Amino acid sequence: MTQRRGLLIILSSPSGAGKSTLAGRLRAWDPGLRFSVSATTRAPRPGEVDGEHYQFITEPDFKSQVTDGEMLEHAHVFGNFYGSPKGPVEAAINAGQDVLFDIDWQGAQQITNSVLGQHTLSIFILPPSIAELRRRLETRAQDDAETIARRMQKSWDEISHWGGYDYVLVNDDIDETEAQLKTIITAVRLRRLQQPQLTEHVRALQTEFEALS
Repeated sequence: MTQRRGLLIILSSPSGAGKSTLAGRLRAWDPGLRFSVSATTRAPRPGEVDGEHYQFITEPDFKSQVTDGEMLEHAHVFGNFYGSPKGPVEAAINAGQDVLFDIDWQGAQQITNSVLGQHTLSIFILPPSIAELRRRLETRAQDDAETIARRMQKSWDEISHWGGYDYVLVNDDIDETEAQLKTIITAVRLRRLQQPQLTEHVRALQTEFEALS
């Protein structure tokens, strides 16, 4: 019997708040932590490997999976569909593996309301200030000024949904936030719901107790 049922760990934040860095640190901390591979209808970009970076499928297949309830969450972004297939995630958590999702508030809401919602752990990462958020976007030098402005404009929409998460952390210090994340995950892994073997153990204790009577 599986000693522990896995978690669907959801990390969300506005761009630049440190979510991707923290996700990478969590996977380094626990190599058994699986990263959810999204399905998409867009064409692979150079260097992308099917099944590793994304599951590349046709639009009819994607829509069919949505209709059949095989997507935990899905969205239409810039003319393409993206989603999280339910099958691999369900198999992983039943085998005691945690699955990490790097998604926005809409995807988080869909997963929380899905058939696997009771096994979710959702965490939102806030920046210490809007000025610091902008500074981080500018100093990482990945986007031009127009893209940064667009990301900043979108950031408040993301932040405004912070109240829908189980835990909310202010990422003022990346090392401290990493430590807080590890503490949360370690504790929630011990949640009664995640330990299906407890029922059998209590029954064994009851049998042992009755034998002493």
